Amino acid sequence: MAFYTRMGDGKRVEMTREAIIDDIRAGMADAADMGGIPDLTEDDIAIITDIVACNDRMVGVAPGEEIVLTYDIGQLDFTGDNGNSGNGVDMGRLEAALLHERALGADTFELAHSDYSIKPVKPVISMEMQTMEEIQAEIVAPYFYGAMPNCGLYYAPDGPYGNPADLMREFKIDEAMAAAEAAADHVARDIEYVTTRLIQAGADGFNFDTTGSAGDADCVGTLNGVRMLREACPDAYINVGMAGESVMGIHGMIEFDGQIVAGLYPHQQVKLAQKAGASVFGAVCNTNTSKSLAWNLGRSVTFIKECVNQAEIPVHVDMGMGVGGIPMLETPPIDAVSRCNKAMVEVAHVDGV
Repeated sequence: MAFYTRMGDGKRVEMTREAIIDDIRAGMADAADMGGIPDLTEDDIAIITDIVACNDRMVGVAPGEEIVLTYDIGQLDFTGDNGNSGNGVDMGRLEAALLHERALGADTFELAHSDYSIKPVKPVISMEMQTMEEIQAEIVAPYFYGAMPNCGLYYAPDGPYGNPADLMREFKIDEAMAAAEAAADHVARDIEYVTTRLIQAGADGFNFDTTGSAGDADCVGTLNGVRMLREACPDAYINVGMAGESVMGIHGMIEFDGQIVAGLYPHQQVKLAQKAGASVFGAVCNTNTSKSLAWNLGRSVTFIKECVNQAEIPVHVDMGMGVGGIPMLETPPIDAVSRCNKAMVEVAHVDGV
């Protein structure tokens, strides 16, 4: 008997139960080998197999097993065009926040700048503070501010520092490393400036989205910024969500608290986030578009389960287009999304999504 399932690019395919099990094992083995972490148990594999092979279009968890849902990119999922995962619906940020709370039942939500990065928020910080204060007067759900650290904006041609990629192509290795370090310091300073003011304006917390997207210097700059925020605002809720399952080693040697961050996997990343002062960690596993949903899910759950096991803070796994086993589509199919979320709850035992 064949079951309808998906590929990592969203294509609908049929697979036998035996093929599904084989792909789950193969994905698991890939994660275990790369991360140096334990395999899933036979019971884990059986649960994931039943989830993938279920004939229902959507699946869910049992009553009482529900977890917290967090959201990134704020109102842009309504107002942005579909190139930015949005729906192109013209509305204000207040209306979008209240719709998420009152119509969609969002557990949490966040305010976001249209450019969704720390750097462009800085020159308009007073307006963002005013908007935060106004919306807080209307909303009941925890309401954060969200932005990407986005160290890439600090490199030429957009920023004041040389682009490490360009410098390395010219074999200027020392200059590339120095530029990355300077950008990381600048990111940390800007994080402190932006986040502390938004907390003062009433934000319930801050979501650092796609930490490490520009490599290991981006990750270190973010962690230092998180530490500054924690010192300035001891009670702040701080969510650190990663950009990928492994930190890209563009600098290669940059450290946080004596630890080289390049090449770290989720179960290692979470320990640095804890040291920096994060309240919640957003673990990531990237989807391989040429592999099946079963392969990607087996791999993702293996990484995230070990992260949860080693974490001392809640883990809210990143589940969306191209991460967490979910196919790489702007609007991922609900059959795949619900299966991946269920597996993360029942096997990886995540605290939130």
